[in-house]
Amino acid sequence: MLSNKVIVVTGGAGLLGRDFCVAIAEKGARVIVTDMNIEAARKVSDEINKDGGKAEAYILNITDTESIDNLINLLHSKYGRIDAVINNAYPRNKNYGKKLEDVTYEDFSENLSIHAGGYFLVAKKFAIYFRNYDRGNIINIASIYGSIAPRFDIYAETAMTMPVEYAAIKSSIIHLTRYFAQYFKSEGIRCNALSPGGVLDEQPKAFLENYKSYCGKKGMLTAQDLIGALIFLLSDNSLYITGQNLIVDDGFSL
Repeated sequence: MLSNKVIVVTGGAGLLGRDFCVAIAEKGARVIVTDMNIEAARKVSDEINKDGGKAEAYILNITDTESIDNLINLLHSKYGRIDAVINNAYPRNKNYGKKLEDVTYEDFSENLSIHAGGYFLVAKKFAIYFRNYDRGNIINIASIYGSIAPRFDIYAETAMTMPVEYAAIKSSIIHLTRYFAQYFKSEGIRCNALSPGGVLDEQPKAFLENYKSYCGKKGMLTAQDLIGALIFLLSDNSLYITGQNLIVDDGFSL
């Protein structure tokens, strides 16, 4: 479905990014695994190449204009094209994730800047590149908590919370997606968001049980549960879909 496409994944060595990159390569694309942790990115690309796929690893700072420009120029010089970028990185500072009462203005602002701001910068830079070729595809990884209010009851009996920064970040990413889709729609560039439900990552049993009570049969998801939707948005099967937010959450947000 993705044969001969060149697809960039930010945060390509992360919880979702690794499986995204593997799946994209399996569908025939050359996947560009980018991450702040270059060693982790190389591990992912080496695994893909060993299994017969096509992958390369590069360091990328999504908040740095020069870093993004250098990657775009390098890829264009090598392949003469870039078909899609997936905004999947998950940058956050050391104080991220505190309860509302303990979140400072400075931490709130910094986390919005590096995460939502980073997605803006990547989308802007790639869209400007894409407009030269009358085509291009931007996919922003958002969240169900960009569309619905937090369900704080599922965090009962745990030390977890739903960070206020996360709600602000992911809701802004969804609307940035619509903004970019509208701004560039006459230039052959489409922009969509993929909003996962909760993803398994060693959460406590109490949380998993509380979360599943809002779902169908699965409850918390894995990266594999998101791949079908991602590949659809990357492929020409979704050629005329833009400005949309595709939710995959086993019914949690209903």
